[in-house]
Amino acid sequence: MAKNSAKDIEVKAFATHQVITQPNPLRKVLRRVEEKDLDDPVARAEQALASLSGEFKDWMAIEAQRLYAAWTAVQNDGFTKKLRDELFRAAHDIKGDAATFGFPSAAGIAESLCRVIEHAPDLEKVPAELFTHHINAILAIVHENTRLDRISVSAELSRRLRKVADDYLAYVNRDRPEHLEVILAPSIAPAE
Repeated sequence: MAKNSAKDIEVKAFATHQVITQPNPLRKVLRRVEEKDLDDPVARAEQALASLSGEFKDWMAIEAQRLYAAWTAVQNDGFTKKLRDELFRAAHDIKGDAATFGFPSAAGIAESLCRVIEHAPDLEKVPAELFTHHINAILAIVHENTRLDRISVSAELSRRLRKVADDYLAYVNRDRPEHLEVILAPSIAPAE
């Protein structure tokens, strides 16, 4: 980039300070567009998202199957580090994607499942039913989330599973205060 010469720089002196102004090199590459030709990147993004929305249910079904497969592997082989990580990643991906894909209750349940995996001192001692209820709830929401009455049921299911998971985690971590603060914090998953 070429440097400005001293003659291009304008200096205005005042009693208490100086204002130094140099030419803006971007003015040479900028072009004016008419009002009717203005680009709206947010509108373009929303339009692109709307065109993909028909595929969201399929994508969520794939993510739910991935979670189910990870849980099945854990049931068969136990909580190895690899299987624990895969179960956590599958739940975490659902937590992050579900609200965008139109399944906010699944996001809350997946967050609750992530918390159990992350904060239980010994995953082998966590009742299998706690995992199964979370995973079955996510599968049901993904496969049956089509009517408003089912959406309210799934929201209630999400709240109840979170409460059960939090109560369990508070109990098993009662001697680990560094975990209790995180466990008792409010949900970060988007609410409906």
